[in-house]
Amino acid sequence: MGSRIRDTVRYLFEVFCEVSPGELGKDPYILRKYPESYKNEEELKNVPKFTFPCALENTFAQHYSFVLTSVDSKYTFCFCRYDPKSNTSLVLLSHLPWHDIFYKLLNCIANIIHSPEKSQLTSFLEACRIRPPMPGHTLKVIYDAGHSAFTCQSPDAKLPSIPENCNLTEYFSAVDTKCMAGLWAALLHERRVAIVASKPSRLSACVQAANATLFPMSWQHIFIPILPKHLVDYLLAPMPFLIGVPRSVMDNVRMSEIGDVVVLDVDANELRSPFHDLESLPPDLVASLKKALSDKNALGDAVSRAFLRALVCLIGGYRDAIKIENGQLITFNDEAFVRTRKNMQPFLRKILQSQIFQQVSLSF
Repeated sequence: MGSRIRDTVRYLFEVFCEVSPGELGKDPYILRKYPESYKNEEELKNVPKFTFPCALENTFAQHYSFVLTSVDSKYTFCFCRYDPKSNTSLVLLSHLPWHDIFYKLLNCIANIIHSPEKSQLTSFLEACRIRPPMPGHTLKVIYDAGHSAFTCQSPDAKLPSIPENCNLTEYFSAVDTKCMAGLWAALLHERRVAIVASKPSRLSACVQAANATLFPMSWQHIFIPILPKHLVDYLLAPMPFLIGVPRSVMDNVRMSEIGDVVVLDVDANELRSPFHDLESLPPDLVASLKKALSDKNALGDAVSRAFLRALVCLIGGYRDAIKIENGQLITFNDEAFVRTRKNMQPFLRKILQSQIFQQVSLSF
C-alpha cells in the first residue's frame, strides 16, 4: 500500500474550521471556515463528528487529533483545540503529520480569537496558509500588533524525543513498560487493537505514539485515532485495525460481539489480549526492550531508539535478502530473509506476509 503521506503538499494547512458540538440532541456543525472557497465536501462533512466524537469534559482546554483517509488511502491530519470557555473546537486540516507545530499554531489562533485583535484572524490565517517551509528554513508570522509571532520549521528526520514530541511524552507517562511492549508486539502481529481512554487528548496521543513505535514501518490497516460513536461498528471489522475508542463509546460496546481484540485501557494502565504475541518473540529481545523502557525519567530519543533497536534485532537481516540481478534489478529473497534469524523463523515467515513489512520491502 505504501506511505499514507502525500508526496506533494501545497499548503501548511488546507483549511481552518471552528466547530460547535451542537445543542443537546443535535449534531456538531461547522461555525466558520477559512478559506471559504475550500470545497472538499467529503472532508467537511466528516469533520464535525470526528471533532466531537463524544461529549467532552468542559473544564480545561485540550489538544487532540484524528485522521481522514482519502479514496487513494492518503491521510489528512486533523488537529483540534477544544476551548471550554467557548465550548467549541478549533480545527486545522493538513497533509502534514506535524502535531507539535499545529498544536502551537492552534494556540496562536485561540489567542487571536480571544484578544482585541480578533479581527486580524483572517489575515493571520492567510499569512500562514502558504507552502510549508523547506528543511532548514523558518516560517515566521507576526501578529498581535507586532507583539507576538508564530514560527515553525520543517521537523527534521530525527526519532521522536521526550519531551519535545507531545504524543510520545503522553504515551510514555500514561502506560507502563509491560503494556507498551505488549501492544508493540500485537501491532507487529497485525491484530485488531483498541486503545481506550477517557480524554481525547490522551487517547489520540497514545494511538499516534503506538503507531510511531513501528518505525520505520507504519500501520497499513484501519487507523482511527478517535472513533466517533456513529462509527462504532468499525470495531466489528474482521480485518486488523488500530482504533482509539473514547471511554464513553467503549462503555456501550459488548466485548462478546467484537471477538478477539487486543485492548489497551490507558486509564487503568492495563493490556488485555487473547494472544501471546510478546511471548512469541525472543526472550532476550523482550527483556532488553523492557529494560530500556523501564526508566521513567528517560529523556531524548531513548524510548524511540529502544523500539527501533528491538525491531532491528527482529528484521535487521533484510539486507542479506536483497539481491541485485544483472546490475540493475533489485529483488527481495524471502527464504534468505528467514534464514538470517534461525531462532525466530516462524515469526519472520509471518511478518513476511504482513502489510507493514511489505510496505517497507517495496522501498528496497
